[in-house]
Amino acid sequence: MSIDGILERALNGERLTMDDAVRLYESDEIEKMGAAADEIKKRWHPEPVATFNIGRNVNYTNVCDTFCRFCAFYRRPGSEEGYLLSDDQILQKIKELQDVGGDEILMQGGTNPNLPFEYYTNLLKKIKSHFPDVTMHSFTPAEVYKMMEVSGLSLKEVLTALHEAGLDSLPGGGAEILTEKTRKRISRLKCTADQWIDCMKMAKEVGMHGTATMVIGFGESNEERAEHLWRIREAQDESNCFLAFISWTFQQDYTSMKGERITPEGYLRNVAISRLFLDNIPNFQSSWVTAGPETGKRSLSYGCNDFGSTMMEENVVSSAGTTHKVNINRILRLIREAGYTPAQRNTKYHTLRVFEGEENSEKDFVMQN
Repeated sequence: MSIDGILERALNGERLTMDDAVRLYESDEIEKMGAAADEIKKRWHPEPVATFNIGRNVNYTNVCDTFCRFCAFYRRPGSEEGYLLSDDQILQKIKELQDVGGDEILMQGGTNPNLPFEYYTNLLKKIKSHFPDVTMHSFTPAEVYKMMEVSGLSLKEVLTALHEAGLDSLPGGGAEILTEKTRKRISRLKCTADQWIDCMKMAKEVGMHGTATMVIGFGESNEERAEHLWRIREAQDESNCFLAFISWTFQQDYTSMKGERITPEGYLRNVAISRLFLDNIPNFQSSWVTAGPETGKRSLSYGCNDFGSTMMEENVVSSAGTTHKVNINRILRLIREAGYTPAQRNTKYHTLRVFEGEENSEKDFVMQN
């Protein structure tokens, strides 16, 4: 059955329904979807520019009592392989980021039951006292709910205290698929879909913003994928809490569950459908960390306007056997090969620097995973 009518309605500004999304997921006309998604992207971002951020992922602890089946990174409380980075180690990592011109710290870890809430607020204050200009884009909703549990504070109280201590925005990790059917199967101890949404909406209420995410390949149905997108769109309508959307694919190696191996075309289809459905989120990030740099480059023609972060350090996805090393020069080359001018941006998607020429960047480093 042709998807032309659905794409035409999307291009005419009509909102797609969940049934429309399911139809698109069932279709193999990926190039048609990509062309429509690219047109929608250009309405948001008419200039031929693709942005990227220089950031670092600091996984401050791998101790976790949520026990997600799909995670190869965590260690149970009491494990000899569990760790907690010292404050000095974290500060050194941030200094290394700033030394190469970076400005965003994505600090996230396990839901460590041994850490009091004061650990997080004291750490944020210390970081901001040393690096007042760094953006702390840190702590997923799952970590926030663990902070509520150990402190006895409400969601609003925890997020307010974190924001006052130096937290700037909330990453979207832990969304996976926002349906209870899949969540109970893959991460039954993690916050519910409703709780994840509530956390993001509350973050906006106390003065922050967040990122919406989606992971495909857990064996979820097309109907569940459509419901996930619908919930994200509804939350954005209600609170305007998301600056960006990122989707990626489940990496099953070294985990305790098997899922669906999503092809590059399957990932690109999901990117395109998301851009067509989520008509209220301005920025879409490529997920080269899981899809690989070449597929990430292609995603810039399937609805993405941003290449994501350089991710100077990343330990969670790489624990599942996926390690794609990309330096800044290669990002510049990949963006140019896709037909765009590269530009460095901050967490709020404000442009910091446009790379007009073919010159090499003096900030040339390779991520260490």
